Amino acid sequence: MKKPVLVVLALTLGMALAQSVSLNGAGATFPYPLYAKYFDAYQKLTGVRVNYQSIGSGGGIRQLFAQTVHFGASDAPLSDEKIAEFEQKFGTQVIHVPTALGAVVPSYNLPGVTQPLNFSGPVLADIFLGKIKKWNDPALAELNPGVKLPALPITVVHRSDGSGTTYIWTEYLAKVSPEWKAKVGVGKSVSWPTGLGGKGNEGVAGLVRQVPGAIGYNELIYALQNKIAYGAVQNRAGKFVLADLASVRAAAELKDFPADTRVSITDTPAPEGYPIASFTWILVYRDLDKDKAVKSRAEAEALARLLDWVIHDGQRYNEALHYAALPEVAVKVSEANLAGLRYHNEPLNQK
Repeated sequence: MKKPVLVVLALTLGMALAQSVSLNGAGATFPYPLYAKYFDAYQKLTGVRVNYQSIGSGGGIRQLFAQTVHFGASDAPLSDEKIAEFEQKFGTQVIHVPTALGAVVPSYNLPGVTQPLNFSGPVLADIFLGKIKKWNDPALAELNPGVKLPALPITVVHRSDGSGTTYIWTEYLAKVSPEWKAKVGVGKSVSWPTGLGGKGNEGVAGLVRQVPGAIGYNELIYALQNKIAYGAVQNRAGKFVLADLASVRAAAELKDFPADTRVSITDTPAPEGYPIASFTWILVYRDLDKDKAVKSRAEAEALARLLDWVIHDGQRYNEALHYAALPEVAVKVSEANLAGLRYHNEPLNQK
């Protein structure tokens, strides 16, 4: 049975309108493999094209402030100061939309060592402070009994760009090492005491692969994709934990979830939790008409629908790429936040 002409025309017009909408985002490299999958699947489903530049969290935040993108992406939530600056400048709020959970792992290149090494937070801090200089240092040997560690110099590899992955890494080190907190601190960019810089998670992974004796930090999927060894990290309960979906989920088992979704789960007290885990966020203007990159209500509604899809149907893609899906409490809070999106003071149709 043929569909009525008006129905066919309506369906054709709807798809044409969807295909005419293109959204632009930029930011974190941490979730880039997942976002690439999200946006490819979403385009096939709806016709809406999403262009995403994996330039680091710092770059994504700068572009959001510059109003050159529909959304930014960051593994580090905005600080209270940055939020206040944003609200004063643009007269609206930033909405943090969590999309996934991931792990940052100590990735290394140590010829001849085949089993995963154990690290503690203080030892990782001392390595990145330049205090532990060789792989057979007694502090590492004590954590890895029975492992023949070579007398190979350690080459530290860190990010050269503004990075949410760096924020997660340095936030953890600051929690477990008073010396790190005092000398280096926490940030998307810090003054590194030692080491080589690589751009993006890709750059760090590439340098670790190329340099025997190197140690860096990467989002888990980059270590897996590049076949780089990564170690277990001792959590607050004293257990050495390898990052995987179960240990990342355990780190995110929170009784209370803040309304603005800005939450830290590094150095988790969870006995089975991996201690260097984090949410990652997409950042948008609450009043989307205040963002000059959003040219029309159609674009605003396309963005709202995309974000609603990500926190619901999009979650099915997370685990295949080694990101944990959002806990239900995070989804519920995000539903309430997305319901507050506006365009010229009117709510947006998200379905």
